Amino acid sequence: MRMRQVVALAVVAAVAATTAWPTKAYARPHCGRGACPDVGAVDDGLSVSYLTSTQGNTYLASNDSPAPQPYRYRLRTPCEVDTAAGDVCRPDDDVLCPAPQDRIVRYVVIEQQRLVIAGDPGVPESTTTIDGTDPGGAALGSPVGSWASLNRACVDITALNPPPSPGEVYRYFQTLPLPQLPTKQQPPGNALVGLPVVFYTDGPTTQTFTVDIRGFTVDIVATATGFTWRTGDGTTLTSTEPGAPYPNHTVSHDYRSGTYTASLTTTWSGTFSIDGGASADVPGTTTTDGPPVTFTVLQAHAVLTDPYD
Repeated sequence: MRMRQVVALAVVAAVAATTAWPTKAYARPHCGRGACPDVGAVDDGLSVSYLTSTQGNTYLASNDSPAPQPYRYRLRTPCEVDTAAGDVCRPDDDVLCPAPQDRIVRYVVIEQQRLVIAGDPGVPESTTTIDGTDPGGAALGSPVGSWASLNRACVDITALNPPPSPGEVYRYFQTLPLPQLPTKQQPPGNALVGLPVVFYTDGPTTQTFTVDIRGFTVDIVATATGFTWRTGDGTTLTSTEPGAPYPNHTVSHDYRSGTYTASLTTTWSGTFSIDGGASADVPGTTTTDGPPVTFTVLQAHAVLTDPYD
């Protein structure tokens, strides 16, 4: 559907034109597996009263309208639109929009709905719509008809201050001061060939953080979900548990004689909630490297001694 240009009101002046939008996709799980990534706090999209075109095939969204508008707009994620239509999310639903560091630019579906506007100035209390559809007695500014899809585009929604997206929370998650869990070994100190070395960590495996993201209070719970021990001899041991000391140990390794440096890399997953709302998964993991430990593995030799000497 082509949009009627209303230059005097500066409403999405070029959205009806054929435009080549960015198509570079970035990797993340498709929202068809669960809830679609959202651009706003409401189920049916982010409400917008005013849109203008900018350079670089990007649109600027605002709720500060300079004059009564003939349309109102909403922005929905392409994945949300696809699943609402009974389809599945497509790879091209996820597009990375270029954005300055301090701006929030999302790839969305722009939809519009007619609003009742003033009609013939010579007829008192006359009303109409931009395309002449009868408003049926609805008051000025009331929506008329159904939503119509205009285009998929990159839209700067910074002025709308939407709640942080999962991806935005993930960027904060990657910068959290998560614990660098130490590698513990048994026996402590030197070990013996033929006696497995037990590995575990006794550091905290759950951490809670509260961060401020653009004025929203975001609670993040980080949990250690993967443990990778590098034994120092080219072997890698992995576990979903932090291990335990002997005799309840779950991670151990046999060495030849020599000196080795072992270390632990911990993988952290997380959940988050915004302003005390429902909890959701952070869409990605991060890792921390703990301090290494160096030890020597000795070869034991039998020595005959004279008990009377």
